[in-house]
Amino acid sequence: MWLLYLSCKNRFHLYEGLKETNFISSFWHGEFLMLPFAYIKSKKKSKICVISSNHFDGELMVRLYSFFGFHTIRGSTNKGGTRVLIESFRHLKDGWDMGITPDGPRGPYHHIADGVVAMAQKTGVGVSVTKVVFSRYYELRTWDKFKIPKPFSTIDYYMLEPFFIPKDMSMQEAKRLVQERMEESL
Repeated sequence: MWLLYLSCKNRFHLYEGLKETNFISSFWHGEFLMLPFAYIKSKKKSKICVISSNHFDGELMVRLYSFFGFHTIRGSTNKGGTRVLIESFRHLKDGWDMGITPDGPRGPYHHIADGVVAMAQKTGVGVSVTKVVFSRYYELRTWDKFKIPKPFSTIDYYMLEPFFIPKDMSMQEAKRLVQERMEESL
């Protein structure tokens, strides 16, 4: 990852207010590879917990992110979902940032699951859409269209101003809001 990072032109578009508050970082499953560089650029000290499945790609993310000092909560909607949510609520209330892929661990592609909505509504913490855009990349033939930047390409890192999900908003409306924000053009 560091070799890719150092060989590429890296441009950061990070909302300055993230330095002062905790937030939920919501990012697509196929874009998680280079995301740690955006986070470490936005915060001086890592205080983030990333939700990861127990599948192979989850294990890959856990190993990669541990080198950046990130903590993880293992589980998914199928296995340990309630425990994961309760643990994430506790971390958010203690001032931690939380990272979640609303479409993982097995899709469908760019579909919003309930977890990010439940976290935001229960804790009142804002959701920051986090994206990594590569000028040139390899795209794997996986359900998430996993992307790996090509060396010497340009990488744009985005961590946008958090938006809030009202507690009284229905799950369907809230998921639609997250979907719209995740798909907005940058």
